[in-house]
Amino acid sequence: MKHYFKLISILLLLLIGCGSKSGDIVISILNDKSSFYYIDFSTYPKERSNLPIGVFDSGTGGLTVLKAIINYDENDNTEHKPGSDGILDFQKETFIYLGDQANMPYGNYSLENNIDLLQEHIIKDAQFLLGNKYYSNSYTSTVNTDKQPVKAIVIACNTATAYGKESIEQFIKQTKIDMKVIGVIDAGVRAAFEHIDQNENAIIGVMATVGTIASEGYKNTIIKYIEKNNYSGNIEIFSQGALGIAEAVDEELNFYDKTLTEPRDNYKGPKLDGEVKIDKALLDVYNFNFDDHKMLCDHKLAENSSILQLNDAENYVRYHLVSLMENIRKSKTQKKLKTLILGCTHYPYLIEDFNTVFEELYNYKTEENTYLYRDFMAEKISLIDPARNIAEELFTYMNDKRLFKNEGDMKNSEFYISVPNPDNKKNQINSNGQFSYEYKYGRIAGDIQEYTKIIPLVEKELSTDVYIRFEEQIPNILDLIKEFSKSKE
Repeated sequence: MKHYFKLISILLLLLIGCGSKSGDIVISILNDKSSFYYIDFSTYPKERSNLPIGVFDSGTGGLTVLKAIINYDENDNTEHKPGSDGILDFQKETFIYLGDQANMPYGNYSLENNIDLLQEHIIKDAQFLLGNKYYSNSYTSTVNTDKQPVKAIVIACNTATAYGKESIEQFIKQTKIDMKVIGVIDAGVRAAFEHIDQNENAIIGVMATVGTIASEGYKNTIIKYIEKNNYSGNIEIFSQGALGIAEAVDEELNFYDKTLTEPRDNYKGPKLDGEVKIDKALLDVYNFNFDDHKMLCDHKLAENSSILQLNDAENYVRYHLVSLMENIRKSKTQKKLKTLILGCTHYPYLIEDFNTVFEELYNYKTEENTYLYRDFMAEKISLIDPARNIAEELFTYMNDKRLFKNEGDMKNSEFYISVPNPDNKKNQINSNGQFSYEYKYGRIAGDIQEYTKIIPLVEKELSTDVYIRFEEQIPNILDLIKEFSKSKE
């Protein structure tokens, strides 16, 4: 009889899996005791207030969300009632952060028609946070099992929210544990409407990865928000799939390689003859920075080049903001761009660049001495970072469920990244230690194996450029990474 019920259980899981693109990995986690990914959820801690909070992203962009959470101080820390008391609201909490660096950027899986594989990655991210396994480094075969499980999951990635939040929620229901999953899209939309009056006519812009835009997650959520809150103004939505910005921030070599001095064959960003085209007629508007090989060309004059490749994060911002404003201008709309949702957690690193380029475009004049874009944009466009609203939602949940720690120290937080697994002989790893682009996006979902190893994100893993960016923009997070690094020495 016991075997009969076990068979029924497996069949039910298979049926669930058939309706879910992430079904195979879910079955491995829940039912296959021989799988690396298996978790016995019957032993999951019942008392969860002392557990850490889990946060994941496809790379380091989600650290901007974590920054907003740890800096959040909107309530008193005694009774958790509204009103800042000068003490961080999550001061006693610890966090476990995962950046799925090996498989990033997530936004390109839809571009390569492989959403099944993306959803598998997202479930694996959740599995890591819920489980206890990690490796000390990429070359050891010994698995550590001393990582704590988590009491809440924050998806600090717009693409993962769009394609995976519901899958994670369905998966967690099957585990029979009570767990909140918080995503960034709802938070971003709520934040955008804080800058728009109830009866105002305006444009909301959304800049995100190609995958997030293709999902229409933001568009659909904006429409639902308008209907639910009875907005009487006329709101238009313009979206821009910003291929290459997140990749440049995380130094993905197919999009940004500071060692190069001339164009290369494996470039995947906007170009003169690509699907995502650089328009030579707009070179003056783009105002690209050509210094220090931040543009790679085959001629010393850009206008005479047959090859133009972006090789700098700011130049990617320039290309995509001009493209967005061109789409708005050509639509002949009568409204103005009022807010721009930064629909990728990597973009807040570049807020100064966004503001600089918007100011240039607001003041840009044609040869006829007329403003090209001023009729279509507010003088000061509000850049929407959803991170603060994420912190607010997390606080409300933890307060309602009484999940705050009585004692604890944020300095005990942990940071991890995924790296290609050199022990997996099926893996195709290039000379830079990364998956080739074709292999990364061409693998078949459902072949459950350890493509990656998850290892500590310690100080020595940060490149010089990334370290400087962290030091300038997320110093509190960098301090936590340093503390974690000491514990792993």
